[in-house]
Amino acid sequence: MPVTDEMVCFSLYSAARATTQAYRAVLAPWGLTYPQYLVLALLWNEGEQTIGALGDAMQLDSGTLSPLVRRMEQADLVTKARSAADERVVTVQLTERGHALRADLATVPARIAEFSGIRDDEHRRRLIAELHELTALLQQSTSSAVGATRSAVGS
Repeated sequence: MPVTDEMVCFSLYSAARATTQAYRAVLAPWGLTYPQYLVLALLWNEGEQTIGALGDAMQLDSGTLSPLVRRMEQADLVTKARSAADERVVTVQLTERGHALRADLATVPARIAEFSGIRDDEHRRRLIAELHELTALLQQSTSSAVGATRSAVGS
């Protein structure tokens, strides 16, 4: 058995890759990527969003998110507009085509859950809670480690 089979980090990495591959297969008929699907899902559920709010929700920086949104705009899924109150703020809204895709893609979460072996809402909630806890712990530890490294290097 390879040493990677005993590593939590590798298991998470493998699960993340497999999840992305499953979404790629399910979304292929619509020519969508997983990050594009996430933008659509956020806009369907939250309505118009700023680039900053989308970035926060998706944990992406604007350098990654802006080209993604630009491609979605070129595909007539979203439009962008500058805020009248603050021209530095860019908002993203769904187009008619973007709204229409909601019905087409309504089965995506259930299909991914089925592929993942998620049996019911309770199973889904437990898995999400564990992953959120792990994410928070790792982010907190990473912040602490970066601070300690900077202090040690600066000494």
